[in-house]
Amino acid sequence: MEQLKEWQVVELLKTTTDFFTSKNVDEPRISAELLLAHVLGKSRLDLYLHYNRPVYQDELERFRVLCRERLEGRPVQYILGEQYFYGLRFQVDERVLIPRPETELLVEHALELLGFSNRGGDGEVKVLDIGTGSGCIALTMAKLCLNLQVTAVDCSPRALEVARLNAEKLGVESRVSFILADMQSEAFVGALQGAAYDLVISNPPYIPRSEWEGLQREVRQFEPEVALTTPSGMECYQALAALGPKLLLPGGKLSLELHSDAAQEVSALMAAEGFSSITVLKDYSQHDRVISGQHS
Repeated sequence: MEQLKEWQVVELLKTTTDFFTSKNVDEPRISAELLLAHVLGKSRLDLYLHYNRPVYQDELERFRVLCRERLEGRPVQYILGEQYFYGLRFQVDERVLIPRPETELLVEHALELLGFSNRGGDGEVKVLDIGTGSGCIALTMAKLCLNLQVTAVDCSPRALEVARLNAEKLGVESRVSFILADMQSEAFVGALQGAAYDLVISNPPYIPRSEWEGLQREVRQFEPEVALTTPSGMECYQALAALGPKLLLPGGKLSLELHSDAAQEVSALMAAEGFSSITVLKDYSQHDRVISGQHS
């Protein structure tokens, strides 16, 4: 009988990384580390602290199953069922967009607009998150600022299922309301039953449909297109700029994540709707990423 090869952590990571690289898997080293750490119940750091640890046959089989999914293009976050955002663990699957690190800048800026530090706040404030998806924006703000009352809206009932689960896991379900509504529908304002907010925040779909085929395979095949694209990329910005004055209290703020090429056009839309103090922030790659304005 042929003897099975015995693997150690460091050797298996190198072999898997080389194989992923040869198959053009995105972020091959990180993918290998995250998948193996998940199987072994360790952190990525632990893998290197115990680099000579043997990988037993049952662990190896489970690791190979996950690697096959990765080779098919399925994002690591969906394979593991989780993504960390602002230091918090969110459940994710194909029902929702995977939270991106760039969106953390939107949360940081929103907290500053409300006068909160990035780790607290005690004002009585109402926040509306439009297009909540996994709930990463709404629930992070609710977790960090204990007196926030947050309303999270999405047009996808399946996305709201995930957001509700995340609210329960983070222990903020008592301060977050979930509403099924489409920001581009005439019934949207009515669905909110006349509520007025100190802050309206959104990471809306902003990729023009013409750019869809040029996106990474992981995005095109697995992430929900409705959370990413609109025909021109501007439809949701137009809706949000027009909704702002109807939803915000006087002096309230509108804060949005930007397509890197949309700052000038979105700024003009907001100015046309009467917003002042319009500010554009760049992300760490120096792309325009967040825009905000104040309702007069």
